[in-house]
Amino acid sequence: MLLTISTNDPGLRPATDLGYLLGKNPERVQSFELGFGQAHVFYPVACAEQCTVALLLDVDPVRLARRPAERDGYVPLEPYVNDRPYVASSFLSVAMAQVFGSALGGRSRERPERAVQALAFEARLESLPCRGGRMLVEKLFAPLGYAVEVERLPLDSRFPAWGDGPYHRVRLRGAVRLGELLSHLYVLIPVLDDEKHYWVGDDEVEKLVRKGEGWLATHPERDLIAYRYLRHQRVLVRNALERLSIDEGAPPDAADAEAAAAEEAVEKRLRLDQVRIEAVVAELRALGAHSVIDLGCGEGKLLRALFREKAFARLAGVDVSLRALEIARQRLERDRNDRIVLMQGALTYRDERFRGFDAAALVEVIEHVDPSRLGALEGVVFGDARPGSVIVTTPNVEYNVLFESLPAGRHRHADHRFEWTRDEFAAWVSRTAAVHGYAASIRGIGGEHPMHGAPTQMAVFRRAGGEGA
Repeated sequence: MLLTISTNDPGLRPATDLGYLLGKNPERVQSFELGFGQAHVFYPVACAEQCTVALLLDVDPVRLARRPAERDGYVPLEPYVNDRPYVASSFLSVAMAQVFGSALGGRSRERPERAVQALAFEARLESLPCRGGRMLVEKLFAPLGYAVEVERLPLDSRFPAWGDGPYHRVRLRGAVRLGELLSHLYVLIPVLDDEKHYWVGDDEVEKLVRKGEGWLATHPERDLIAYRYLRHQRVLVRNALERLSIDEGAPPDAADAEAAAAEEAVEKRLRLDQVRIEAVVAELRALGAHSVIDLGCGEGKLLRALFREKAFARLAGVDVSLRALEIARQRLERDRNDRIVLMQGALTYRDERFRGFDAAALVEVIEHVDPSRLGALEGVVFGDARPGSVIVTTPNVEYNVLFESLPAGRHRHADHRFEWTRDEFAAWVSRTAAVHGYAASIRGIGGEHPMHGAPTQMAVFRRAGGEGA
């Protein structure tokens, strides 16, 4: 079985630094003894502009056949003749963990800064059994931000009349950290195969939770993944789902509420929260939007303001926090609304419910996303949901020195993963607009300081040919 991972990302130069990330020298072939065969690592392409690593797993069917005890002196033929040596399966996941262990854990001794950097990778699996077909491959990998190509393979190319087999050639392309790519493959390859070659117990729950950290808890197919990964063992599946039910990427509700209160106290003197809402509503009104989705709606402040205006005929709010959605629901019910839909979801996973709106708003949202996952959010909002207009607001970190109650170097909210300068925000806006076919403009919210700018910065993206463009 063969797995290749390639990159030609301009941010990784020379591209052969991929060898440092994997801990495997591109200049020589390396082989590793495993309990079921041999794994070989080599680099078909290794130059400054592009690098490809190959993991070739040679499964020994004779060694596998010796495992089961003979029954009445009879050894069945099946252990000797099967597809296991040739198709990606849990054998490949085990080999990845043993051969690429540090990279799978997100570590690199030689290039630690590259290990946390999202890079453009392409992964290819030459033969992958999939109990669920092409659609299941897409349902598992597309929400993680990958462009997915699937080709079903013939049962035997010499005999076309036999038709197609259960095997697929899969190609994945996306901008992710190498550790993320490996963890996605580690978990999802045996899920697609719907089989494991070893006993599954409590330790497999630990592996699933650990390898799924940061992405599995909010994956749309989380339950199916857990069910297949744990070989349909209901007790183990229930245990795993209970542990995954708490969003691993968000702080506990009490801590989140405390952090939000602290941020509100910092900005209270400027009435910044209200000023932001008013500015976004005015911009959506000027864009002529009739349907709006509030991505990261929290407790529904923007939705309540939009509901008061009859021009917004269809409204939706999305948040990962069930507690925030419940508060939003209670507040909106007081308005006896029948135009708003609230949905739980993560903005880093593609979701067809996000599509079909004139405009989307992300009010003080992007700074809560890990920088390594920001590319996934961009792909979901601008690439997949693709509304006619997108409004994004985020703090201007240059203004923070003017908040007397905010200690130097501290973010306004404890859950902020970053806060950008005006130049950093402008660079992100320019790149995102260019990549996804939008025009964009930027302005400040909350009054301009001659040196430090406005406390909040807002970008308005308009898609050519879209509503509000």
